[in-house]
Amino acid sequence: MNTVHDNLITIKNEIHKIALDCDRDPNTIELIAVSKTKPVTLIAQAIEAGQLSFGENYVQEGVEKIAYFKQNMPDTPITWHFIGPLQSNKSRLVAENFDWMHTIDRFKIAQRLDAQRPANMDKLNVLIQVNISNEESKSGVQADEVVDLIDQIITLPNLRLRGLMAIPEIENDFAKQLEVFKRMSELLASLKTDYPFLDTLSMGMSGDMPAAIVAGSTMVRIGSAIFGARQYV
Repeated sequence: MNTVHDNLITIKNEIHKIALDCDRDPNTIELIAVSKTKPVTLIAQAIEAGQLSFGENYVQEGVEKIAYFKQNMPDTPITWHFIGPLQSNKSRLVAENFDWMHTIDRFKIAQRLDAQRPANMDKLNVLIQVNISNEESKSGVQADEVVDLIDQIITLPNLRLRGLMAIPEIENDFAKQLEVFKRMSELLASLKTDYPFLDTLSMGMSGDMPAAIVAGSTMVRIGSAIFGARQYV
């Protein structure tokens, strides 16, 4: 059985190769280790292997892990990304604990995060989630709604808007994956004309990472390929 350390080496080598093959700088692609449902022992193994960015989908679970590592590894510069859907009544926990929020899809959530961000913390980095596959069951704004949400978010002093995020419909064909991811990349490129500070495109998971990188992703969110199959209680 491969260890977390071995899996991380494999994933990082794959990211490096894919990037070079499509003439991208591998250093422009950040690996987010999705640690939802995984115990702190496995996260600690990833940290020991040099991984310092982690993604959590569930607010309370993420907050407990953040508290654990603040207490047990206070000098380790871990970056925590919230990558799941967020209910309004849990926004304070995200605002007070996380460094990044990937899934903003309405101004109400942005307003709450801004109001609840502690004054002694850096601005919360945020991404707008785009429903790029137009799935009725999935969160995210439509592509033609992004500009309006950008104009609202950039008025909030405690948030730093960084870019876009997407979770496309599951598709096993590389060409079809690439087609969808390119729509996201083209959307970000068009937005940068008026909003040049946008620098982040969070897309790509264990099943579609190569296509996401080829299309221009700057953050890939990888869970099972690092930690193994998800474990639900």
